[in-house]
Amino acid sequence: METRSLGSSGPVVSALGLGCMGMSGMYGPADRAESIATIHAALDAGITLLDTGDFYGMGHNELLIGEALRGRDRDRLQISVKFGAQRTYDGQWLGYDARPAAVKTALAYTLNRLGTDHVDVYRPARLDPNVPIEETVGAIAEEIAAGRVRHIGLSEVGAETIRRAAAVHPICDLQIEYSLISRGIEGEILDTCRELGIGITAYGVLSRGLLSGHWSRDRAVVANDFRARSPRFQGENLDHNLKLVETLRAVAEEAGASVAQVALAWVLRRGEDIVPLVGARTRERLAEALSALDVELDADRIEAAVPPGAAAGTRYDERQMAMLDSER
Repeated sequence: METRSLGSSGPVVSALGLGCMGMSGMYGPADRAESIATIHAALDAGITLLDTGDFYGMGHNELLIGEALRGRDRDRLQISVKFGAQRTYDGQWLGYDARPAAVKTALAYTLNRLGTDHVDVYRPARLDPNVPIEETVGAIAEEIAAGRVRHIGLSEVGAETIRRAAAVHPICDLQIEYSLISRGIEGEILDTCRELGIGITAYGVLSRGLLSGHWSRDRAVVANDFRARSPRFQGENLDHNLKLVETLRAVAEEAGASVAQVALAWVLRRGEDIVPLVGARTRERLAEALSALDVELDADRIEAAVPPGAAAGTRYDERQMAMLDSER
C-alpha cells in the first residue's frame, strides 16, 4: 500500500482511506457482518485510515468501528472523526454545535463508543455560524494537550476559515468533496491548503455511487437514503449525469479498468497531498477500489469525457448547500 502524509503536520496514512458512513444507514440498509468484514479486509490490505462521524447512525458507526477493531493493533491505525452535527431521533438535521463545551462532550462520547483513548484526527463537520472557528480549534487543541486527540482537521470550509483556524493551531487536513464532477475545491481552497501545508482527504470521490458505473435510472432508493434527496440523482439531472458516466465508461474500457477505478484513480493522481476516502460497504466494492492504485490513466482523455462543470445538479440540496462555508 502506498502511503501519503496528511499535510506537513499530520500523520502518514495509507494512500486510500476507508469512509465508513455508508455502513450506518446513510445510503439505506447495510449488512452489519459484511460491514465489519469489509473493515477487516481494508485493514488487511494495508488501509490505515478510517473515517467516521459521531452522527453517522447517531453513534452506530463509531460502535461498529469499535467492534471491528477489537484485537487489532490500534497504534497502526488512524481514526478520523467529525463532530458537531445535530440530529433528531428520526435522523432529521437540526444544525451544528461546535462550542468548546460541545467539543469536549462529543469527544468523550466518541472515545467511549470507539473503545479507544484517543482520536487521530478530530474535526468539526461543518462551520458553526454561531461559534468563531478559533474557539472550536482552541478547544480541540486543549484535547491534544491532554492526549485525547493527535491532530486537528477541518471539513467543508473556505479559504478564509482555513487561515483563521491555522493561525490558532496547525491543521493537518481539510476533508471536502472532490471528484470528477465536484471540483469546487480547485482554485482558492486548494491553493490555500497547499500554501499552508494542509492535506486533503477527499470524500465523495465516486459522487455517492453516481460515478461507480453501477448506478441505473431504475434503481430503487429508500426514503432514508441520502440520494433520495440529492439533486444529481433526480429526474433530468440523473439522465444527464448517467450519460456522462457512459462516456467515462468508454474511456475506462480503453484503459482496461472499471468506471469506478478510473474515477478514483483520477483523484489519486491530482496530488500526493490528496488522500481519497473509499466509501465501500462490501468486500467486493473494496476490492474494485483497491485496484485503482494500479490503473494507468490518460488525464486528458478523462477530462475530455467529463469536463469541469459537466454535472447537472448541486452536490447537496438547497438547505444543506447553505450550510457549506466552502461554497460561499
